[in-house]
Amino acid sequence: MTAPDVTIARVTDDEAGELLTLRRAAFVSEAQVYGDPNIPPLTQTLAELRADLAADDVVTLGARAGHRLVGSIRVSLEDHRATLGRLAVAPDLQGQGIGTQLLFAVLPYLPEDTQEIWVFTGQDSAHNIALYEKHGYEHQYDKTAGDLTYAYLRKILGDDDASDDDASDGA
Repeated sequence: MTAPDVTIARVTDDEAGELLTLRRAAFVSEAQVYGDPNIPPLTQTLAELRADLAADDVVTLGARAGHRLVGSIRVSLEDHRATLGRLAVAPDLQGQGIGTQLLFAVLPYLPEDTQEIWVFTGQDSAHNIALYEKHGYEHQYDKTAGDLTYAYLRKILGDDDASDDDASDGA
């Protein structure tokens, strides 16, 4: 299945409510995997999300198909490292390449001296881990926080990453 035609840009404060709705819809399946409706993407408040969008060290991108927000990704920047999180795709469009497009869309937003990108996901989220591994992320370690265990994966950036042009393959 080919990825829908999307436009990717920074999410603004005006879109916070729509982003919150998208994330909640997208992360319900994760909550079901873990039998826990209280995972962080489902408990974040609108005020917390707005504060996150306003933070200087965070970039949140949204994928739009027409007027609809269909995907998003959050990038936290610290020193020479970026950490991806909250990769979310509307449930009816998952598996069509939007997540892959978002993974590659973050690259131009990274400071020039960024050397590595980290991502974490639930240890039992096999589909998510496979997506990251497909795009060069390598499992580093697992860490337990509360009742959840997260898998942490890392990608070392090289000269060819900024020009990677396979972002449209169907992930």
